[in-house]
Amino acid sequence: MKTRITESFGIQYPIIMSGMSWISVPKMVAAVSNAGGLGILATGPLNPAEARTAIRDIRTMTDRPFGVNASLMLPGGSDNARILLEEKVPVINFALGKGDWLVHEAHKYGGKVIATVTNARHARRAQDYGCDAVIATGHEAAGHGGVATSLVLIPSLVDALQIPVIAAGGFADGRGLIAALALGADAIAMGTRFMTTHESALHVNQKRLSLEKNIYDTLYSPKFDGIPCRLIENEAARRAFKEHLNYPAAFFNARIIARQLRLPFIKLFLGVMLSGWKNARQLAYFANAYKKILVATENGDTESGFLPVGQCVGLVHDEPTVAELIERVVKEARQVLEEKKVQFA
Repeated sequence: MKTRITESFGIQYPIIMSGMSWISVPKMVAAVSNAGGLGILATGPLNPAEARTAIRDIRTMTDRPFGVNASLMLPGGSDNARILLEEKVPVINFALGKGDWLVHEAHKYGGKVIATVTNARHARRAQDYGCDAVIATGHEAAGHGGVATSLVLIPSLVDALQIPVIAAGGFADGRGLIAALALGADAIAMGTRFMTTHESALHVNQKRLSLEKNIYDTLYSPKFDGIPCRLIENEAARRAFKEHLNYPAAFFNARIIARQLRLPFIKLFLGVMLSGWKNARQLAYFANAYKKILVATENGDTESGFLPVGQCVGLVHDEPTVAELIERVVKEARQVLEEKKVQFA
């Protein structure tokens, strides 16, 4: 399969694994890239030293292109992004911030840069400062999908841009791949579907739960981490959906983030306070969500943890290897094209 994304990024199939904290780890990233897709490492939970080590670990497991993401507005995000440039990562994916400086520096060594967006304004801005593609995240997606569904978001961005659009939100099989291509996208990004694979670092409890859920078993709200976000519906998500932000908990949970990122807590705290009330409030939400996502993904806590999943969790019915999944998606896509022989009178 050839699209602008496969040609530009040097990959075999237009299939990308989204960078998912505590799940998109080096082993899984390499597995996706070795199978012909593009794996993206998540650096959100990593400090700069850990990010550098993870990138180098990936290179020991694959000689194919791979990506690494960075959330620029989060504590440590810009520091991690600089590590990606120093390590000359082939594909950099950024979100939640202005990445013009990333584009400028990555292009110096021949790297590619993808911006994750949810609307045309941010997509055009990404194109204006030189991004090589955008990931369009529809409402169906896990995590931070926008208010527009993929069915309308993707063609609207395709019409607005000259650079390739990667479709994210609701894609889990070959039918979705063909649908995205028909809408004008040049690739799909999958997170929820890759979460339940053999190589995934997601705890077995959560994999088992994902196989039991249907397309209606998610909740979408800005109350989870401060930005509109979709999670699997459980007791913790239902409670957060109804309650107000817990500031004392955020204060103590921020200490966990400071330790993980190897930042002095007082420096992190003062930096957040000086960033303005709106940003400080959002980061307080994030501090609480950080711990809950950690206990869900690594400890397998299905009741008090937060697990970001998309609505396509209801399309996930087994736990294949990454290679088996990618081969299946490509095979299904071919079958769709062969079987749907539409004739116009």
